[in-house]
Amino acid sequence: MHDSAKPALDGTAASRDPSPRLIAPMAWRPVLAVALAAGVVHLAVATRFGWHRDEFYQVTTGRHLDWGFPDQPPVTPLLARLVDGLPGGLLPLRLLAIAAQLGCVLLAARLAAEFGGRARAQTIAAAAIAACPAFVGGAMMFSTTVTDQLAWAAVFVTVAAALRSGTVRSWLAAGAVAGLGLENKHTIGVLLLGVTAGLVLFHRPVLRTPGPWLAGALALLLALPNVLWNVRHGWPQLRMAGVLSADQGGPLGSLANLPLLVLIAGLPLVMLWVFGVRRLASAAGRGHRWALVAAATALVVFTAGGGKLYYPAPGLLALFAAGAVLVEDRAARAGAAARPGRSRWTWPVLLATSGLIAVLTGLPVLPVGAATALRPVNPEPVETYGWPEFVGQVAAAARSLPAGTPIFTANYGEAGALTLLGPDAGLRSPVVSAHNAYGLWGPPPGTPDPVLCVGQWSAEYLRRFWSDVRPVASITLPGGIITQEVDENAAIFTCRGPRGDWARLWPALRHLD
Repeated sequence: MHDSAKPALDGTAASRDPSPRLIAPMAWRPVLAVALAAGVVHLAVATRFGWHRDEFYQVTTGRHLDWGFPDQPPVTPLLARLVDGLPGGLLPLRLLAIAAQLGCVLLAARLAAEFGGRARAQTIAAAAIAACPAFVGGAMMFSTTVTDQLAWAAVFVTVAAALRSGTVRSWLAAGAVAGLGLENKHTIGVLLLGVTAGLVLFHRPVLRTPGPWLAGALALLLALPNVLWNVRHGWPQLRMAGVLSADQGGPLGSLANLPLLVLIAGLPLVMLWVFGVRRLASAAGRGHRWALVAAATALVVFTAGGGKLYYPAPGLLALFAAGAVLVEDRAARAGAAARPGRSRWTWPVLLATSGLIAVLTGLPVLPVGAATALRPVNPEPVETYGWPEFVGQVAAAARSLPAGTPIFTANYGEAGALTLLGPDAGLRSPVVSAHNAYGLWGPPPGTPDPVLCVGQWSAEYLRRFWSDVRPVASITLPGGIITQEVDENAAIFTCRGPRGDWARLWPALRHLD
């Protein structure tokens, strides 16, 4: 007997659990067509501008593999390590990001099937993820954002499958996915909290079976190495979370930004996730109501905790999948009444419109000037512009100093760019930073005299550590383009007369942000 036709093994009768024991087969042809279209669009502009600071960081942290870093667990750096050095430079990283995005597209279709959807629902759910600004923009670069989205999607699907089949094996699969997700980004812990709350509220009989408990134990076991790393290092990831929350303005800042979640969810798709809420809150969706609790928990917890706007966005996957099922059911009823009307074209138009908006705002398709104008909406595409020019200016300044003079940067993006792109620009100087994981890796030996300090430093700040601070040049990009690293304050300084050796200065130089 096929797994989807097996009776429940969770100790509950079908009359107590209205979730379906049989699901429709995957509609591979239309779903793969959606995935192919999404992949082609992403691939067409994958390397149009260049690296993002976070991609430099994933590669450099991957070269210092450990069970954790001050701002992330190890899975994404590990993946970066696996493709580091492959031909194509940035392209292998971007292929990983695109693969994660396409994984979300396929898993959305599968979740729609778990929720009772057939071919139309699966296709709409897949297309919604392919057209959602939060997912499209997240896949523009390889970072913990896109891998976290994939982990959330996998948790939703494996938990739904485990509730349907009730087998211990299916629950262990869900636990393995959750554990790997925790080793990638801790924000998935909020999703797991919501899933647990949903099980307590709507699936208590399942909690009297071993499956969920074994899944939880496996997830904790897989997450344990990163927990122990945090214990040994004084929980830097908790401190980092506090810093990020403060940068957002705390809970009030997150609450004020909450309306923007509608924009990153895709304004033309609002009705779809509203339909998803209605479906999961209805009697027909009772068996899957745990997913609504999980999505709502993410929204509430991240808002109350001052989390970034995009943190709860992966919860949209469940709402899109459930909404697609409702759309399909309504279309079936309209067809039975011989009144299909305009509904046949409504969702293709809305999905295409959302996809166009997502591509224009989330991918580097526009000229850099236009991308700069869209920075208030999404700053990330323009942040991939201008790194070779930045490196070239620093390399030119370094040539005026003795060979081997260290370069000290303000943040990990600058340090990563000089480390990875510097050799091609003739830069042979050691690169040092005290930002996030760079600060953990420690200072170089010896005395910092002289040092080339690069970034958004002020001379007043640098004089806390060197007595002789002299500006060399401002850092600029062609056309006067402004990025996070290169603005009116970005400059290069020569610093001499240190107020101690590297080891003495290092504690005060380190910073998390």
